[in-house]
Amino acid sequence: MDFDLDPDLLELRARAHKVAADGVATHGRFNDSWINGFSKDFARTMADEGFIGMGWPVEHGGRARPPIERVIVAEEMIAAGAPIAAMWFAERQMGPTLIAYGTADQQAEYLPNMLAGETTWCIGMSEPDAGSDVRGMKCTAVRDGDDYVINGVKHFISHADLADYVILFAASGEEQTSRGPKKKITGFLVDFDTPGCEVVDGYKCVSNRGYHNLIINFDDCRVPVSKILGEEHRGFDAANEWLGSTRLQVAAVCVGRARRALGIATEWAATREQFGQQIGKFQGVSFKLADMATQLDAAELLTLRAAWKDVQGTATDTDMAMAKVFSSEMCQFVTDEAIQILGGMGLMDELPLERMWRDTRVDRIWDGTSEIQRHIISRAMLSPYGA
Repeated sequence: MDFDLDPDLLELRARAHKVAADGVATHGRFNDSWINGFSKDFARTMADEGFIGMGWPVEHGGRARPPIERVIVAEEMIAAGAPIAAMWFAERQMGPTLIAYGTADQQAEYLPNMLAGETTWCIGMSEPDAGSDVRGMKCTAVRDGDDYVINGVKHFISHADLADYVILFAASGEEQTSRGPKKKITGFLVDFDTPGCEVVDGYKCVSNRGYHNLIINFDDCRVPVSKILGEEHRGFDAANEWLGSTRLQVAAVCVGRARRALGIATEWAATREQFGQQIGKFQGVSFKLADMATQLDAAELLTLRAAWKDVQGTATDTDMAMAKVFSSEMCQFVTDEAIQILGGMGLMDELPLERMWRDTRVDRIWDGTSEIQRHIISRAMLSPYGA
């Protein structure tokens, strides 16, 4: 088995690295509010470079590139310290979702501007009382003639303040199952200028301060039936497909971030002197580097395997879950050890490590907690035995 990247992929990695590095240089040193000032500018740059629409079919204006290429671009975006990558990731999920589940009219309305980097979107799924238990959502969508009337609250909505519309999932009914009543979920495309839809400030998060988490309030918000994404009451189909791709995305982000943290720690260990020699010569430091590098390589292989299987059409929920849970926990380990190697300087704002350490903490929570990923993996292992 050949695990080396071919020349085309190496060229893609170099180009993505330059685009991300130029973005940092153009807009100044990274800080926690960086994304708010130039998100649309950078989105347009990504579009010009061909990094938007990579996974879309050609007939919809895309470039039909395999997941492994998108993983490589994701790693370089985040390794450069660019939280703006989150805006690019959105097209990766939204484009294929809209192509798979949207109507021709919806595709004509939303895809061209998204492909050009002119519009962005967010996902409305989490609620104060519905996190891991998505079906516990209380935001409702009640049919009234040719409209649905939506009421409820969504929170932890990433970059809703920069988005033009939200992909909303709401409870649209209920059905009886052998385990009792279960809510039916419907997906909607809701433009933020729709009356009754209001975006307000959310919570102050220690992770990813570069883009905000917002709260969206729905108060008798009327959305026409034509804005349903996919089939009525079948919103979970689109949601589950979306979650699978985001887990691979999170894994790629963690690999890229960890690679940069390891690079900083390695350079520091090779140049910082204490007790008359470079600190990398002490086993207490060198063995840390060895463990960090080993875990990073293992996480990257898991992530690339999941991306490769996605190309073959054989990827499972377990593949995505394994990549996410291992990579996110690896990144927490690597960034923490990097700070330990740098000592006090690692926690200073002058270096990016403290931000990387903070940012990666949320990766074990969003898009499915580590516990949920382990549940997915173990369920697949036990189900053949009827357990």
